[in-house]
Amino acid sequence: MPRAAQSRQASAGVQGAGGKLLVLLGLCVLPTLGTLRLLQELGVLWPALAYGVMSLLSFVLYWHDKARAQQGGWRIPENTLHLSELFGGWPGALLAQQLFRHKTRKLPFQLIFWGIVLVHQLAWADWLAGGRLIGHLLLDLWSH
Repeated sequence: MPRAAQSRQASAGVQGAGGKLLVLLGLCVLPTLGTLRLLQELGVLWPALAYGVMSLLSFVLYWHDKARAQQGGWRIPENTLHLSELFGGWPGALLAQQLFRHKTRKLPFQLIFWGIVLVHQLAWADWLAGGRLIGHLLLDLWSH
């Protein structure tokens, strides 16, 4: 990309930043409530730490991949990006996608990304409901 185009892109900022920030914060509600409940009831801290560490790692991976894409260099494999998202880094990945405008138009990539986000949302919703949602269905399927 020519330097002038990069400059215009960087100065444009994130389009619809307020709405996108609300979406990110909304998506973080269930994981936050779930990790707080785990900490309060069981003294388990690692999920909260995993979200923080993996989000930072995902953000850095996206940043590096975007820079390498612009320079025509070695890229981060998409599976690596998805693994970092799966292990709790999806909030950092979502933030990086918007800030760097990276991987936002590639539909197959986005389908997997949003599938990962959905899995996290469903898992926390189930945990917060005492396993009465998905866990109950899985136990019923398992027992038949």
